[in-house]
Amino acid sequence: MRTDEFEQTWPDDGHHRRRRPAAPARRGRSLLVVLLVLVVLGGGAYLGADRIRGLVPPADYGSAGTGEVVVEVKDGDTAGAIARALLAKGVVKSTEAFVEAAAGDPRSAKIQPGTYRLRSQMRATDALAMLLDLGNKVVSRTTLREGLSYLATFRALAKETGIPFADFEAAAKDPVALGVPALWFDRRDGRPSKRSVEGFLFPLSYEFPPGATAETILKEMIGQFLKAADEIGFVEHVRSALSVSPYEALIVASLAQAEAGIEEDLPRIARVAYNRAYKAKMPLQFDVTANYWLEINGKEPKHSGQLSDAELDDPKNPYNTVGKVGLPLGPINSPSEHALRGAMNPTPGENWLFFVAIDASGRSAFADTVAEHDRNIAQACRNGVPLC
Repeated sequence: MRTDEFEQTWPDDGHHRRRRPAAPARRGRSLLVVLLVLVVLGGGAYLGADRIRGLVPPADYGSAGTGEVVVEVKDGDTAGAIARALLAKGVVKSTEAFVEAAAGDPRSAKIQPGTYRLRSQMRATDALAMLLDLGNKVVSRTTLREGLSYLATFRALAKETGIPFADFEAAAKDPVALGVPALWFDRRDGRPSKRSVEGFLFPLSYEFPPGATAETILKEMIGQFLKAADEIGFVEHVRSALSVSPYEALIVASLAQAEAGIEEDLPRIARVAYNRAYKAKMPLQFDVTANYWLEINGKEPKHSGQLSDAELDDPKNPYNTVGKVGLPLGPINSPSEHALRGAMNPTPGENWLFFVAIDASGRSAFADTVAEHDRNIAQACRNGVPLC
């Protein structure tokens, strides 16, 4: 009798029985046990590795480094971003080492954007210390005082940065492209305005990074002007309180900057300018505009007492304030924040139409009438001011 290979023949006791398929059931339970063991072992291995990672320090160099490496820290960079920049330049051995060093030093939050000289293959803590030391910052430092014309500013920038003067001239051709809003050139007095960077190159101490161009430098300076004007509410206050355009007030600020010998006189001279231009509707008769015309035509400026009548009232000079009524074509220099404040808050309640410097400090005396003004001039002459 043939039997199936998976069957057995049992004694015939009146019942025919087959073996129960127990093996598959035991195999399923065994598989479940194995999986549970693997999960437990795997979890333990993961936890163990995590603990090991917390105990083993991140990869780091063991020396102060060698040579010189230049690394840029960008504005808004986190510790992780700085770490990646350092790793890419071979300064640190791992990003984790620098991030850990930064986390352990609260001063790391004060790292300034800029370009720094570091070393190759140095400890993360040493790299952090060098970034905190501004002596390692690579900068071209330039201080531009108030009252400089755009030409004088370009000459100073060319000298300090090594960028050719001609590059600044070329970059300055379109002030709107450099960031000056077009509305800044609007006037309410009906007179023309000149689109120029003059007046918008804010006087300040600047740090220009390596690779800076004439364009990026001028954009930064204009940005500083707009920031300063915004912080003091220049545009809004001028429009509401003076009923002139911000551009006209900027012109007045530059005139006061050029004429004032002391800071206290800035709002007083601004008052004279507004009184003459808008109330009396008479020429300003400010000598500084004649000197500005001489400067931008390549000639040396002169003391007021040395300017000829032809120079003071040159009909070709669009900045002429002797033969023409009202404000000139545009600003004549870069006014300081104090000058901007003086132009937006001129000395109230005064009808001054005249002023003259009366002593060596540059302090001015102010007058309503010609007779008073003549007396002030006589006093200036007695004090040695070269007017007589």
